[in-house]
Amino acid sequence: MRRPASAPGQDFGALIARIAADADRAAFAELFQHFAPRVKSYGLRLGAADAAAEELAQDTLLAVWRKAGQFDPARASASTWIFTIARNLRIDALRRERRPPPPDDEADPSPLADALILGSQQEGRVRQALGSLPPEQLEVIRLSFFSEAPHSAIAESLGLPLGTVKSRLRLAMTRLRALLEDLR
Repeated sequence: MRRPASAPGQDFGALIARIAADADRAAFAELFQHFAPRVKSYGLRLGAADAAAEELAQDTLLAVWRKAGQFDPARASASTWIFTIARNLRIDALRRERRPPPPDDEADPSPLADALILGSQQEGRVRQALGSLPPEQLEVIRLSFFSEAPHSAIAESLGLPLGTVKSRLRLAMTRLRALLEDLR
C-alpha cells in the first residue's frame, strides 16, 4: 500500500534529526519520497538533462543521509538546507563539465588559447552586465550568488522584507538574462 503524501505541516527537521541520531531508514524514506521529485524538478529548471537531474536528486539525498548530523534547524529550514545541498552539487557538476581535459602533449595549443580569450571576453561581458544593474539589485545578486547567503539572511542583513529581496533578485536575473542572451 502506497503511503499518502506528506502533510503540509510535516516536520522535516525532525526526520533529519532521526536520521542523524538513529540512522532511521523510515525517516529517510519519507524525506526521499517528499524531496527527490522536488530536487529533480529543481535540477530540470536549472537546465540539467533528465538523467543529470535524477542523479542530482539521488546525490542530494545521499548527502542528506551522510550529513544529517550537520543540520541545524536554527540556521535554516530542512527544505532550505536540502536545496542548498542540491544547488552546491549542481554547481560542482557544472564546474566538472566545464573543466578542460588535461593537455595532450601532441595537441595543438591554439584551441586552448582561443578558449581562454573567449572566456575572458565572456567574463568581461558578465562584469559589464552586472555593472548595469541598479545598486540595490547588484547588492542582492552579490550576496546571493557570490557570498552564497540565503534569501532570509540577505533580507535580515539589508533590513528588507523577504519578498523585496526575492523581487530584486528576479528583476536582476531577468535583466542579466536579456543582456547576456547570446552567451548561452
